[in-house]
Amino acid sequence: MHVLLSGVVGSTAYGLARVGSDVDRLGVFAVATGELHGLRRPVESVVSTGPDRTWHEVAKWCRLALVCNPTASELVWLPGELYEERTPLGEELIGLRERFLSAGAVRSAYLGYAGQQFRKLRTRQAGPRAAKHARHLVRLLEQAVGLHESGELRVRLADPERVRELGERIAESPEVAGPLLAEAERRLDRPGALPAAPDEAPVEDWLRRVRLAYLAAG
Repeated sequence: MHVLLSGVVGSTAYGLARVGSDVDRLGVFAVATGELHGLRRPVESVVSTGPDRTWHEVAKWCRLALVCNPTASELVWLPGELYEERTPLGEELIGLRERFLSAGAVRSAYLGYAGQQFRKLRTRQAGPRAAKHARHLVRLLEQAVGLHESGELRVRLADPERVRELGERIAESPEVAGPLLAEAERRLDRPGALPAAPDEAPVEDWLRRVRLAYLAAG
């Protein structure tokens, strides 16, 4: 794989990691352009455990980021010290991060993921991982509102201990999350800093330049 950008994401990036927490890595890679023209399409994602790593091929990552997938999007908003590989093309991708954003996609993606966590908690499907699901719910709501109102995704939480404590409360009593969801929906319904649609033209231009860069790659 030709890795363009990679870094440490997940609980370490959010400031929620403790001793023994998993270290999650996310990256974007490009296949040799010639592989896109064969009989079979190349693999678009490579996932491994021990260590936990997820790499997305550039086109797939762009598609995920254009619908504001929370997990994929955080790669281009990490604190600088968390990047482990940062090529010139990866640097350009970071520079394009605002172009992927749109108000409707942020609302749909972040509230959608938070709602999934809430349903798991209410039906007790989360089991022993209830507190983790609850922390994800709180984080997603905070990041969604911040992104909507400022136009910037703050991956590192301002108050991780508050999120951890609130997660424990929600895990014990899921209905505590109800007002949080309602408040987030109310704020996301108001005008914010995000455009109505993503700006796909510069993303398309970047992707085409990636394909040219790896045209002769083996």
